[in-house]
Order: sequence, then C-alpha cells, then structure tokens
Amino acid sequence: MATFKKAATTQQRWRNFGCRKSVAVSLVVSVIAPLLFLAGRAGSFTSAFGESHSESTRKLSALEQNFPQEALKAASTDPEPLNLNIVGQDLSSSLIQEETIDVSRTDATSYQQEDPAEHTADKLEEQKLALRTSSSEEQRDTPDNSVVGGQHDGPQLLQVKLERQVSDSGADQIGKEESNAKENPVPEPNRRKEKKGSIHDSLIRALRDQLIMGKAYATLAQAQNNLRLLQELKVQTKEIQEILLEAETDSELPNSARSKIKYMGEILERAKAQHYDCTAMVKKLRAMLHATEQEGRMLKKQSVFLSQLAAKTIPKGLHCLSMRLSVEFYSLPPESRELPHQENLEDPNLYHYALFSDNVLATSVVINSTVSTAKDPRRHVFHLVTDKLNYGAMKMWFLANPPKGATVDVQNIDDFKWLNSSYCPVLRQLESVTMKEYYFRSNNPSVATGLKYRNPKYLSMLNHLRFYLPEIYPKLDKILFLDDDIVVQKDLTPLWSINLRGNVNGAVETCGASFHRFDKYLNFSNPLISKSFDPNACGWAYGMNIFDLRQWRDKDITGIYHRWQDMVRLLLFTGRLLIPGVCFCFAQNEDRTLWKLGTLPPGLITFYNLTYSLNKHWHVLGLGYNSEVKSKDIHSAAVIHYNGNMKPWLEIGMAKYKHYWSRHVMFDHPYLQQCNINE
Repeated sequence: MATFKKAATTQQRWRNFGCRKSVAVSLVVSVIAPLLFLAGRAGSFTSAFGESHSESTRKLSALEQNFPQEALKAASTDPEPLNLNIVGQDLSSSLIQEETIDVSRTDATSYQQEDPAEHTADKLEEQKLALRTSSSEEQRDTPDNSVVGGQHDGPQLLQVKLERQVSDSGADQIGKEESNAKENPVPEPNRRKEKKGSIHDSLIRALRDQLIMGKAYATLAQAQNNLRLLQELKVQTKEIQEILLEAETDSELPNSARSKIKYMGEILERAKAQHYDCTAMVKKLRAMLHATEQEGRMLKKQSVFLSQLAAKTIPKGLHCLSMRLSVEFYSLPPESRELPHQENLEDPNLYHYALFSDNVLATSVVINSTVSTAKDPRRHVFHLVTDKLNYGAMKMWFLANPPKGATVDVQNIDDFKWLNSSYCPVLRQLESVTMKEYYFRSNNPSVATGLKYRNPKYLSMLNHLRFYLPEIYPKLDKILFLDDDIVVQKDLTPLWSINLRGNVNGAVETCGASFHRFDKYLNFSNPLISKSFDPNACGWAYGMNIFDLRQWRDKDITGIYHRWQDMVRLLLFTGRLLIPGVCFCFAQNEDRTLWKLGTLPPGLITFYNLTYSLNKHWHVLGLGYNSEVKSKDIHSAAVIHYNGNMKPWLEIGMAKYKHYWSRHVMFDHPYLQQCNINE
C-alpha cells in the first residue's frame, strides 16, 4: 500500500512538471523568441555605430543593476496584451537619436554590420507617425515590452522608451507654443508691459491699498475701544508707510515686503470680521477722501508759494560772487577797467548780441557756450547791460576771463539818461502810488494770489529794455537778443543771413500742444483787444530773437509799444471803463487787465503780424518747468531755454537738465571756490 502511494505521488509530480514544461515552452516560442529576434536586430544596428562587445556588456550590466526588479514587476502585473510593434518603433527612435541612446546585445555571435540606408525614409516616417498616434498605448506598453524580450533587452528598451517620451513631449509642447504664437502674435509693447507693468507694481499697489484700509479700520477700532486691534493696525501701517517712503517700484522693496503684506492681510481680515458695518466704513472712507483733498489743495498752494519764493531769491553763492568781483573791480586803477576790442562795438559787419542781466554766472554761461560753438569767435560782439549794483562785478569777470577772441561790452542801465519816466510808460507806472502799494504793502489782500507777478523781474527795467534796442544801438542793423537762462549748442551765425521778409522779429512759434495762443495772454473780453487781434494767432517765444533794427525804426515799433502801455496806464489810473460795469484795475485782479504781466504779452501785441517764424530746432523751450522735454529735441536744438522757475543755478532746478548748463561753468575758478559754488 505504501509503495502504491509513493508511486502515485511520483506520477503526480511528473504530471505537474510536464504541465509546467509545456507552459514554459509555449511562453518561449510565442513571446520570448520573437523579442530576442527583434532585439538581435537592434544589436546589429548598434554594432553599425562601432561599439565594441566589451563596452556593450559593461553598459548593459550597469543598466541591469538599476532597472530589472521594477521592470519585471511591471511586466508581471500588466493585464494588457503585448504590443510587439513598440520594439521596432523604439529602435527607429534610437536610430534618430544616435548620439544620446545606447542599445547593445551581449551575444557576440549576433554582431552583424547593417547599413542604415536599408531603412528607407518612408519606413522612418511611418514609425514616427505611429509613435505620435498611439501615445496612450506606448505609456501602457513601454515597461512591459521593454523587459519581456529577455534579461538584457528589458533595461535597454526601457531607457530608449523613456528618453523618446521626454524628447517627444518637449517637442510637442514647443510646437504648440510656436503655433499659438503665430496664430495670436503678442505685440512687443504689450510684452514689455507684462514685464514692467502690473506684475512689478502689484506689491506697491497692494501696500498702498492696505495702508488706506488700515487707517480706516484703525479709526473704527478706536471708536469701538478695540485697543488690541488698534495697536496692531497702527504698528503695521507705520511700517508700511516707512516702506513706501523708500520704494516706488517693486524692485526697490525690501525682502520682507511680501511677509508684511501677508501679515497685514491677516490683520485686515480680522478687522473686517469684527467691524463689518458697511455704512460706518463708507462714511469713514468719505471723510478720509475729503480730508485728503483738502490737504492736497493746501500742499499745492504751499508748493506754488515756495517755488515762487525760491525763484525770486538770489542764492548765497551768486551774491558772494558778485560782491567779491565788485571789490576786485573797484580796487583796479581806472586805466585797467576797460575791456579790449572796443572798436568792434559799432561795426555792422560783425555778429552782434544783446544780453540784459544782473546774473554774472548765467551771463558767463551764455557767452561761453556761444563762443565755444562759433566758427570764428573774433567776429562775435556781446553787448551786456546790467544794473548799477552788478556793473563792476560783470565787468571784472570778463576782464579776468575774456572769451577767446570775442568782444564784450558792459553798460550800466543808469547811464541811459534818455530812459526816464517822461519817455518810458513802464517807469511812470512803477512810480505810481497804486503800483507801489501793490508790490510793497504786505497787508494787500491780493498778495497770496498774485505772488507770481510780485517777482522783481516785473519791476526791473532790464526786463523791459528789449523794447528799446534801436535807441541803445543806433548804428547797428541787426542784433540777436538772448536771455540769460539759455545755453547755445550750435553756431548761430546763419541767423543773420535769414531773410525776414520785411518783418521785424524772427522767433520760434510756440503754439504747440503744450504752449499757448494769443487768447491765453490777452483779455479778449475787452473790445479793444478783441477788435485788434486774432485770439487763435500763434504765439512765439522770447529768449532767442533776431531783430531787424532798420525795419524796427521804419515801423516805429517802440512807438507802438508806448501807445499800448499808455492805454493800460489810462485804464489803471483814470478809472475809465471800456466795458460798462467792468474796471480793468491792475491792483485788484490780473484777469481784468488788458494782458498778463511780463514782457511776452506786450511783445505779442507790439510785434503782431511783424514776426517771422523760425525753424523749431533753433530754440527749444521748457527746461525750467517741463520734465518731459525729449532728449532728441534737446540734442538737435541750437539753443535750449530754461524758461520757468526752475533755473539751473537754483537748487530747485531739474537735475536731468542741469548738466547742459553746468558744463559751461568754470567750477575750478578761485572766485567760485571761495563762494562755495560747486557742481
């Protein structure tokens, strides 16, 4: 019986062994053998690239150490049917990416030289198409087919598949982005805005918004006696204010800005949860808005007042320079006080300039810049007129620092005995009681509103001397008038050869977008003005003007100026009304005069229809008040003009324009160093 059982057990074992053997044989025949055959072909491809057998074995062993367990596990658990085509597809991919993918066989006997040309272009295209259209199958089949082929083929094919998937996915993504860019191109300015616009300013805006909300909630918390929340809000708003004082863009923010925004956001959320009364919040924000508007108006008035005050004050350094030069001049013997080349002053064949100023440093810049750009400085003559206080200083400066080759003459306005109140209407106005009261009485109610026109330049006859050029220079035919706040950048001699076509004044018109026409300077509500002038007539600029003095004398330009000034005097001091119910009283309101103060409005009237328009490149204005003057316009201009309150020699001057002026100043001069005039 025992023998029978033993025999039965042995027979059962043989049956199981036979079954297992048949399964193994079927597996080898149906799956492993075809994969070995195809992998052998892959090895032959690799051998075509010249890889040695020992090197292939070494690489294959390294791959086996990393991949076999995971690969075999994936192969044993995948229920999907095997896709044998993937092997050929992967091998085709390996041919294309021969520099990055290594495929080899360990069987030395299967090494065969195979010509890659046998694989036609059509075959490669079909394989690429199959790769792209069956991506889902590849993702499922890659781990299975990469290892089923045998012990060595699995890791090789897995590497091929992984690298091919990475390459194809990156290429597909790039292709999609390129196609989208072609279909929907983004303009270059918009791309810049994406980089420099809202992204970079978002943190600054967030901080400003949090600052406003923090102040509002702090007020509500104080009203409801929530001291803890109030303290937190005060601390955070103070820190945010300090950050905003130091930074204007996101790039200037400290590294802790993001954390502060996050923490402040949490505090505001708690404040919102505790003080959710919308009505109270709206009232508080309206009150804050009203207070901010009031503060803004007050600060604007203060800014205007301080800018006007700074514009009419003389810097300490300039006052020191004038005093030192005056002392030096009057210490000279009389015979040493005369400037050279005085014989050129009345020669009509030379280029003559008129410059009226009491600023020694500004005058030197005008002359230095003009001479430095002149082709022949010896043919240029500068006629300077100043007041009695600065006469010695002006003359001493050019005695000590004569411009190379040019002629300079300095005159004192007090020596013009013909310029008196009986001849000049402006002097008669300045001597009147009403004018003195307007300018010098501190309790005048119009002081605050008329501060601009209380500037000493409106009282100085140096400013009105431009209307008396033929009287000052009776033997000259043409003269170029220059202001003392200009810089010359190009040779100005071509201006003398311009044909003014019978006009008296050659000037650059200023009726552009940022400048004004006649209606901005003259009171066209007065019938005398409205009947005499066109409100849309184009204005022009003082600062660089070429005057034909022969035409001036023929047309009696000074007489036209006097007649209009006498008319203003009649309106001011006789009280006669041109319009019923309206008194054009100078001391009460500047808007009720015939024109605004200064020399430009009477100049527009005097030279009306007698002005020739010059090319705009001769004269570029606005460097004393406009921060948006284009640099290309400045560089192409023959003359740049610092008209406005922000003169380059003042501390309030705009730094971006100062270097055009300061490069003509001799800062190493002993007089300037002694008076602490530095760049």
